[in-house]
Amino acid sequence: MAGKPNSQNALSFLLKLLRRPENLPSKLWKTSNAHASQLKYQKYTSFAHRAEELSNQTLIFHSEATLLKSSSLFPYFMLVAIEAGGLLRALIFLLLYPFVCLFGEELGLKIQIFLCFFGLKKESFRIGASVLPKLFLQDVGVEGFDGVMICGRKVAVSDLPRIMVEGFLKDYLGVDIVVGRELKVVCGYYVGLVEEKKSHGIVLDEILGEDMKTSSAAIGICSYKKFLDHHLLAHCKEVYLVSKAEKRTWHILPREKYPKALIFHDGRLAFRPTLLDMLAMFMWIPLGIFLFLIRITSGIYLPHSMSSPILAFSGTITTISRPNSSIIASTKNEKRPKGIVYVCNHRTLLDPLYVQLAIDKPLSTVTYSISKFTELVAPIRTFHLTRDREKDGMAMKKLLSHGDLVVCPEGTTCREPYLLRFSPLFAELADDIVPVAIDVQVSMFYGTTASGFKSLDPAFHLLNPYPAYSINILDKLPGSHTCKFGGVSKFEVANHVQHEIAKALGFECTNLTRKNKYMILAGNEGIIQRL
Repeated sequence: MAGKPNSQNALSFLLKLLRRPENLPSKLWKTSNAHASQLKYQKYTSFAHRAEELSNQTLIFHSEATLLKSSSLFPYFMLVAIEAGGLLRALIFLLLYPFVCLFGEELGLKIQIFLCFFGLKKESFRIGASVLPKLFLQDVGVEGFDGVMICGRKVAVSDLPRIMVEGFLKDYLGVDIVVGRELKVVCGYYVGLVEEKKSHGIVLDEILGEDMKTSSAAIGICSYKKFLDHHLLAHCKEVYLVSKAEKRTWHILPREKYPKALIFHDGRLAFRPTLLDMLAMFMWIPLGIFLFLIRITSGIYLPHSMSSPILAFSGTITTISRPNSSIIASTKNEKRPKGIVYVCNHRTLLDPLYVQLAIDKPLSTVTYSISKFTELVAPIRTFHLTRDREKDGMAMKKLLSHGDLVVCPEGTTCREPYLLRFSPLFAELADDIVPVAIDVQVSMFYGTTASGFKSLDPAFHLLNPYPAYSINILDKLPGSHTCKFGGVSKFEVANHVQHEIAKALGFECTNLTRKNKYMILAGNEGIIQRL
């Protein structure tokens, strides 16, 4: 959801930064004075009337120093290590990190890049666009964000590899140019080394060319520690410095102020991978695997009456709301020409199982993204959709003639509080439609993926210490809102069900589809090979 920066907050932020850098090391202060003809430090009070002028200014800023509240880069490199390199690489990086810190900032940064990127395939590296933006957005300070967004053209300079920050800065903050470290590639693979670093200013000369020469000088924002390099000052008539003390008072940017809604993101980790949290995760995994085996075994082989207390004792949390339980109960033994269709939003592959648990009677389900192994062991009758509308429609009719059916018309999972567009196929086939609102809460691992092994989705969900499922069975659709009895179109039925579920969950409806999700996160149309 796009948010507009508050002009007064932005001005206050920049006014606080506007001062003579008294604590700046003498070497850096001399560098500033060397450009006295271009560089100017204005008085505090002279900035309050310049909002209109700033909107047309070019801003050159250090992205980590200006936007991020935290000063540690460890979580971002750890996310690359574990999501792109796997658990073993992440463990090695975790164990070596304390020693890496002994080598100083610049050399330590290069060692982190080597540990995290060595051997990764360039073509398949999508972490910068699919995983890292969420982590960056969760650390953006409101004050820094407003200060950046109030300006016109934006140029970001980063100490991180460009492929890590470019997706976040361009896609979510509208930054025009990103200048970061470039990584060496040999035979299509990263070798973990950084290309010879040009001066940021020289790079900007090449990128901006005559535009900067013909326009007014830019404004610069950085920190005392991350002072913009010598040549870059030639582009700046003013430089504002952010101190650590000021950043401690910053507030994290709320979701409603994101310039672009964060709807899709990938990766398995559901927490910020700080040093201590990653240590806790690796300590949890052996116990988590033991609990997973108990949970999955009892869920598959035991009846609901026996598996439910075992699952609850092992830490799983299931909340079921049946406002119309009497209506549902009355249909259990009732003979019908067609079964009931339970229409739910899609959070994980386990959704149909939890709906079956809530209804407390056998159901069938249809799905796009399920492996042959998962279909084989699932304690629910499952049909794999082929994307052929006629074939899928006939298969669903056949399933409905034998009993009730649960469908997830979004066609794919969505982690954030949004609902994707509902496919109207279910509306053509069913006379009785019951919406079901589902929400899932996890603290360690996401039980969904767009680019990983989907057969492991249930395992990752059940590896969480306290995986929580909330099932809310809503009112059955009245006949006036169905195609057969109400004469409404299948699209109207699908949209109505989508809005009812969104209202129950407090989510937002979108027109995005499965194809949109997979193109953003995986670079394909979401056609999954069944393993």
